[in-house]
Amino acid sequence: MAVIAGVSPRLAPIDRAALVYAGAVELALLYLAHDGNAPYWPWIATAHALLGICALVAPSARQTGGVGRFLGDWYAMLLLPALYGAIGIINLHEARAFDPVVQRLEQFVFGSQISYRWIREFPNPAFSWVMHGCYLAYVFILYASPFALWFSQRRDAARRTLFAVTCTFFVCYLGFILFPVAGPRYLFDLPHNAATDIGPARLVQWVLDNGDAWGAAFPSSHVAGAVVATGMAYLSWRKLGLILAPFTAGLVLSVVYGQFHYGVDALTGLVVAGVVLAIVGARTSRAVEDGRGRSNGAALAEYPPQGTVVDRR
Repeated sequence: MAVIAGVSPRLAPIDRAALVYAGAVELALLYLAHDGNAPYWPWIATAHALLGICALVAPSARQTGGVGRFLGDWYAMLLLPALYGAIGIINLHEARAFDPVVQRLEQFVFGSQISYRWIREFPNPAFSWVMHGCYLAYVFILYASPFALWFSQRRDAARRTLFAVTCTFFVCYLGFILFPVAGPRYLFDLPHNAATDIGPARLVQWVLDNGDAWGAAFPSSHVAGAVVATGMAYLSWRKLGLILAPFTAGLVLSVVYGQFHYGVDALTGLVVAGVVLAIVGARTSRAVEDGRGRSNGAALAEYPPQGTVVDRR
C-alpha cells in the first residue's frame, strides 16, 4: 500500500464544509444556551465536535485506501440522518416556530394554503399512490446518485456529488436552527380521505411519526437534497440522472400534496438546489467536458497527496 511519508494530508472540500458547519452549530448552541435553559446542549455540542474530529481525521483515513478511503469520503453523507435528528431535539426544546410568517407568505404566493387544500380537493387514490411512492423514494434518490457514480468508478464525480449534497443539507440544517418552521403537518389537522387510506400514505405517516424532526420544514431539505443529487447525477452520467428525474419531480410535488411542507418550503428548496448546482455543477460540467468524468486523476486534484510517496506493499 502506498502511503505518504512525513506529511499530513490536506483537508478536502467536504472536510472544510463539515468543519464550518460544526463550528456554526456550536456558535448557535452557545447563543441558545446563554440563559442556562438548554439541557440538551452538551450532547448536541459533543455530537458536532465529533463531526469536526471526523473531518480532521478523514484525510488520513483516505490515505489508507479501501474501507478507510470510503469512510473518509462518505462520513459526512452517512452522518446526515443523525445531524437531522439533532435539529429536531434543539427545536423541540426551544419551542420556537415561524409558521405564521411562512403561512402569510404562502397566502401571498399561492392565494391560499395549498398544502392544506390540495389533498382534500383532489383525493384521488391513484395520484396519491404516485405521490407517496415518490416521497418514499427520497432516500433512494439521495444515496443512489453518489453510490452509482462511486461503484461505476466515476469517483471524482461521486466526490463532487457527495460534496454538493452534503453542503445542501448543511445550509438547510442551519436554516432550521435559525428559522424553525414546524410545517403544515403539525399546524393543520391531518387529512382523512381516499387519498390517505392507501398503503403508501399510511407508511409515510408511520415513517414521519417515528423519524421526523420538528421545526425542519423551511426550506424543504427533501426537495433541495433530491434535486441536487439528481442534477449532479445528470451532469456526470446522464442516464443515471434521467432515471432519477421522474422520482425527484414527483417528490417535489408530493411534499406539498401530502401536507408535509408548505408550497413555499418546496419553492425555497428549489432555490437552494439551484444555487448549489450553479456553483458545484458548473465545475462538474467542466470536468466531464474535459474527459475526466471516469478518471481518478481529477479526484487527486480534490484530495492531493503531498510529499514523497513511499511504496510499502
